[in-house]
Amino acid sequence: TDRKKLHTAPVGRVFRLRPFHVLVATGGGYAGYRKYEDYKLEQLERRGIEVPVKLASEWEVALYKSVPTRLLSRAWGRLNQVELPTWLRKPVYSLYIWTFGVNMKEAAVEDLHHYRNLSEFFRRKLKPQARPVCCLHSVISPSDGKILNFGQVKNCEVEQVKGVTYSLESFLGPRIATEELHFSQAPPGNSFQQQLVTKEGNELYHCVIYLAPIDNDGITILLQTRELNLEYFLTVAGSLMSVNPGVARWIKELFCHNERVVLTGDWKHGFFSLTAVGATNVGSIRIYFDQDLHTNSPCYSKGSYNDFSFISNNNKEGIPMRKGEHLGEFNLGSTIVLIFEAPKDFKFHLKAGQKIRFGEALGSL
Repeated sequence: TDRKKLHTAPVGRVFRLRPFHVLVATGGGYAGYRKYEDYKLEQLERRGIEVPVKLASEWEVALYKSVPTRLLSRAWGRLNQVELPTWLRKPVYSLYIWTFGVNMKEAAVEDLHHYRNLSEFFRRKLKPQARPVCCLHSVISPSDGKILNFGQVKNCEVEQVKGVTYSLESFLGPRIATEELHFSQAPPGNSFQQQLVTKEGNELYHCVIYLAPIDNDGITILLQTRELNLEYFLTVAGSLMSVNPGVARWIKELFCHNERVVLTGDWKHGFFSLTAVGATNVGSIRIYFDQDLHTNSPCYSKGSYNDFSFISNNNKEGIPMRKGEHLGEFNLGSTIVLIFEAPKDFKFHLKAGQKIRFGEALGSL
């Protein structure tokens, strides 16, 4: 009789499992497991052990997509915009510098108190002499990063990493009318790849550059002076899955699943495109000459796209860009994919997996 009564309630009232909670918990746990698997693969690669390709099944991709990466990326973006108190800036940025090995001596402003929030720190400008632009080669790197893959495009398939491919047509997205683009004048019966090649004897090449959080996030234009005219702009809505090399090796057509901004034009050898691929926590892609561009919109339809042609009756050439001219930026890393036409004697000066800085040579004729 001295015992206190325990008031109980049905379990359903205390804790209700909603489908959203189950998806987040399951998807998040699986994403963590994949991160651990990626870490083990990296360790094997460092030892020189070749890792066999093991692609994700459809249910694994669907489970990964169930993680609300778009929502998380928007939340991360807002967090990055929060202004930090002056006294907190140096400890926070110093931790980031220590974690990723950032060289602040290359920054235009070395004083950590100058950067009001994480976003400003991630997008810090560098001293002009920190990244000299190579004048001897026709194609230079558009950013700091790691070379994932490069080579010729074959059979309308592009390698995102060794042994894992994606469709060229799906990646570049829907095309506007061919009469509006003078680089798409091949007979309609030809393959998509053949329609992009405008000059006899030329080949189509590709290069994939992965930007880690340590890398500077500015994207520069990479050809000789006044050789690139941007003619077409396409934004494709999609997922924001991680694009680190481990995931790129695991998910086929990863770059086709993710949201991306495709810039298409021509240079003196024909077709040229630069695509900025979004990723987890990198939903914001900025292109300087288009202030209306907004990626990772809360309201979007999967696979939907917005396109715009810079060619008009008053402008027959598009937007001319110069070598080394800044084009845009990510908020935190991600991937840049170059696909371009060049003569058969074009040679890459690269090795898969090598680190590269923007302004350094990718290849030449």
